Amino acid sequence: MIEYRTPTEIEQMRPAGRFVADVLTALAEKADVGVNLLELDELAHQMIRDRGAESCYIDYHPSFGASPFGKVLCTSVNDAVLHGLPHDYVLADGDLLSVDFAASVDGWVADSALSVIVGTPDPKDQQLIDTTVSALAAGIEAARPGNKLGDISFSIARVASRAGYKINTDFGGHGVGRTMHGDPHVPNNGRRGRGLPLRPGLVIAIEPWFLQSTDKIYTDADGWTLRSRDGSRGAHSEHTIAITPDGPLILTAR
Repeated sequence: MIEYRTPTEIEQMRPAGRFVADVLTALAEKADVGVNLLELDELAHQMIRDRGAESCYIDYHPSFGASPFGKVLCTSVNDAVLHGLPHDYVLADGDLLSVDFAASVDGWVADSALSVIVGTPDPKDQQLIDTTVSALAAGIEAARPGNKLGDISFSIARVASRAGYKINTDFGGHGVGRTMHGDPHVPNNGRRGRGLPLRPGLVIAIEPWFLQSTDKIYTDADGWTLRSRDGSRGAHSEHTIAITPDGPLILTAR
């Protein structure tokens, strides 16, 4: 069921958005050569405890997950692009790290993701990250009253295709509110002018993610981490936004 939020409720969602943004900023600053993924997860866990927030991930167990997630972050490295389960891995020079984080503050959820290069950047990795950021910006720009859901998806896909990346539509954006995942699904490819009419009060996470040379993925033996079929690297960018009469409001702006 698609839910629409009142202006007052959208204001009540701002603290969750700010908290998620602050955590991701701290994680991006912490990520460096020699840092263990479990250290990043513990940093986020401590920030959750200090804020009195609640993790959206630790008990999360959807049909596609092998077991309850058990951690508070998704940390996807190199050929991993989504749902990366934090484990005993030390970041190395040149790693491409994607971090996805969602939390609830005062009963409202926000969800966001970013990708960073650890140490020495590879221009191809930077181009991939920059494309997800540009695609996210294009999708957000299209999230205006009077447009359709397909306009968001089309805008994301156009940026990706111009950069030469293929698009997987198995996973994408989603509604956000009292829970992390709700209706509608927001695919990263679609037809302009088609789908759900966008109107004020809709709160969604828009999240383009691309792989360098494929759109095929598989699930790692950990039962969660999604990796590219051909070993190419992936990147992921995401914001929670509210559609208002004046246009999109980025609740997780950093």
